[in-house]
Amino acid sequence: MKITFLGATKTVTGSNFLVEGAGKKFLVDCGLFQGKATEELENEEPFEFDINSIDFMLLTHAHIDHSGRIPKLYKEGYRKEIIATKATCDLCSIMLPDSGHIQEMEVSWENRKRVRKGESELEPLYTAEEAARSLELFKPVKYDEIIEIDENIHVRFNDAGHMLGSSTIEVWIRENEKEEKIVFSGDLGNNDIPLLSEPTMIEDTDYLIMESTYGSRLHMRNDDKAELFLNVVSETLEQGGTVVIPSFAVGRTQEILFEINKLKDKKDDENFRKKLINAKTKEEFIEIINEAEKEKIEDDIVQKIRRTNESSSICR
Repeated sequence: MKITFLGATKTVTGSNFLVEGAGKKFLVDCGLFQGKATEELENEEPFEFDINSIDFMLLTHAHIDHSGRIPKLYKEGYRKEIIATKATCDLCSIMLPDSGHIQEMEVSWENRKRVRKGESELEPLYTAEEAARSLELFKPVKYDEIIEIDENIHVRFNDAGHMLGSSTIEVWIRENEKEEKIVFSGDLGNNDIPLLSEPTMIEDTDYLIMESTYGSRLHMRNDDKAELFLNVVSETLEQGGTVVIPSFAVGRTQEILFEINKLKDKKDDENFRKKLINAKTKEEFIEIINEAEKEKIEDDIVQKIRRTNESSSICR
């Protein structure tokens, strides 16, 4: 078995690995290089393998630094399967054409300058249409199922807890009457993200390929991080300010909206409790409860009152 590291080496984007074993050649991920202009120029470089020799691809997740050169691969003639979880396939159906659109827009902007200088126009790395056509190669699979590529190669996708559909992939390769196991971690999530499952623990492997973008950093607990974030949001809004939040559109934005919604629920609950405490008459108390029912404010006091009312109704 031979593994060649073709991306995400000495940098954190452009994930791309070539595995050769048991008479097969396959890729794990094929992502865009992102960041500095010098790094992004690497996307224009030819692939360091014969595209026609690749038998299949395994895709850990949909983020563009792991999937973003798949349309380029398709454009240059690749027509074999790309195996990924269903959620990853679904996300790629949105993200890859969007990436193609961005490629077209950036080249269009650059070409306007080149035309003014009398220089020849460039073509995009790939177009939105080419990205959409590459989706025909995707084969969705489920978590936790052992998939037989052939009698000598088996794979299993495990939840990596990084984003919707993200995977840590186990690969078993048998050759020369010996079976070896290799694990590709993909991007790993934390174990306290509210919208995602915890990463699957892999018990054993012969070789582990782990991407460690944050390998030298200790993460703050999600609850503490969320509290700091929400304090900034609350203070800004209370002072009549505007909150602008740059954020990844997939994954991180959903986490932010989730935390903001929790803050809103908390504020609603606090206001509701204050109203109940300050109610001066039975009629005002009932009116507050009815208003909460209409607005669907979920508070433990409301729940207790509901249960009490239900019990009273049963007794009657």
